[in-house]
Amino acid sequence: MNGYHFKPGYVNLHRSGELKMRGESLWEMLKDCRLCPRQCGVNRIAGEKGFCKASAKLRVASFSSHFGEERPLVGVGGSGTIFFSHCNLGCVFCQNWDISHQGSGTEVGIAVLAGMMLQLQEQGCQNINVVTPTHFAPHVVLALDLAAGQGLCLPLVYNTCGWEQPDILALLDGIVDIYLADFKYMDKGKSALYSSDATSYPEITRSALIEMNRQVGVAMPAENGLVYRGLMVRHLVMPGDASGSLEAMQWISSNLPRDTYVNIMIQYRPAYRAHLFPEIDSHVSREAYLEVVQEARRCALVNLDVDV
Repeated sequence: MNGYHFKPGYVNLHRSGELKMRGESLWEMLKDCRLCPRQCGVNRIAGEKGFCKASAKLRVASFSSHFGEERPLVGVGGSGTIFFSHCNLGCVFCQNWDISHQGSGTEVGIAVLAGMMLQLQEQGCQNINVVTPTHFAPHVVLALDLAAGQGLCLPLVYNTCGWEQPDILALLDGIVDIYLADFKYMDKGKSALYSSDATSYPEITRSALIEMNRQVGVAMPAENGLVYRGLMVRHLVMPGDASGSLEAMQWISSNLPRDTYVNIMIQYRPAYRAHLFPEIDSHVSREAYLEVVQEARRCALVNLDVDV
């Protein structure tokens, strides 16, 4: 693939009218919201709020050219990140708890969101990176349709916790160019304990990763070092083996291509309410992290982003 001439799939979907139709289908789901596995069933259009505390009114915490993402997403111009307020997962250790749990941000319309996307493109960003987008998927797709009509042509990065509904992923097929997905837990007891009773996280996320890979394939850099399409998996190593890291590497090796891009992250630090859980109220030791890296290599994973 020649990355320099990459055309996002959503461009053709916009021209055919399919992109707008999918956005409208997602919007209809807000009347009985089942956008995420919590399946709250509230009428967000009427102002009701489910677990994520979001109504149908879009809230954006920030948007900017961001240079702290994975190298293949940053390039010279940075990743054009749009951080959405609220979150459907609710981790007790969230470092952005003011945004995710408290909903810090500003209400904006879909046309304004489209304008943000276009502004990031004008600034020279390498992609449009929507962060924590699941509960605002309808807004993202409708804004993308507006922006595509005004010349947006950057890859779309869907920066998700990984806990995604199959029917929502089906509607995103051909729209998302890069899935940047967390793979947080292997054990449902841990996901329930640390992510607000999200017992189904391991099972649903494993299925979601397989579907994401089917849609976009392996993330491989173009000649300029940038990724334009593919699945990029993030795994955060946690203290006390809360994330089941060794097992996670084994699962990826057995269920995804072995050249799947896997970022093994050592950035964990206790934040928000982590102090209430002594087993995760600490940093990850270097030894524990390196053990995960060694396991990934033993499992023949060859496309690793590691801190060694």
